[in-house]
Amino acid sequence: MKWINLRKTTKFITLIFMFLMPVSEAISNDKTDIKTLVIVSHPYPERSVLTKGLQEAAESVEGVTVRNLESIYGFDTSKINGDEERRLMREHSRIVFLFPTHWFNITPMMKAWLNDTWGSVGPGLWQGKEMLVVSTAAGGASTYGDQGRIGVTLADVFLPMKASALHAGMTYLPPLVFQSASSSQLPQYQRQFIERLKM
Repeated sequence: MKWINLRKTTKFITLIFMFLMPVSEAISNDKTDIKTLVIVSHPYPERSVLTKGLQEAAESVEGVTVRNLESIYGFDTSKINGDEERRLMREHSRIVFLFPTHWFNITPMMKAWLNDTWGSVGPGLWQGKEMLVVSTAAGGASTYGDQGRIGVTLADVFLPMKASALHAGMTYLPPLVFQSASSSQLPQYQRQFIERLKM
């Protein structure tokens, strides 16, 4: 009788293991196959400290492709190669936009990149991809937040990016924003950015 119960118990454990193994594999592989494209822009590259440092952090992460728009195209928006940028978009499942907050907006080159790469397409262009906005701003609590001058958080400044992501069929991830940004805090910003890229 004990032998029969042992056999039943062994079969039951084996059955559970067979069902749980694919789940555990899926959990352990979660996000590891994500290929990330980081689009970087800074309107004054020679002054860039934080954006440059965050770009270097991104370049240290496996599976991340970094494209600095000013390095590739200078400031000539007519040189943006929409076909090549779309090809890269298709090859990646997460798109990160890294830039300094520029008059409560993305940078001019980044806006031109969106115009030339995404164009005037209908909904669902990038269905299933993820978008992450990463930005720095010199302003702090006196500018951002309910009590700040503009009355919205720094993350909420980029609601047009969220609208663009949702229109394109993407998942809009919570932005990673650094207000009152200081070069002395760069190592901490880099660690946070790397953590988000690995999620």
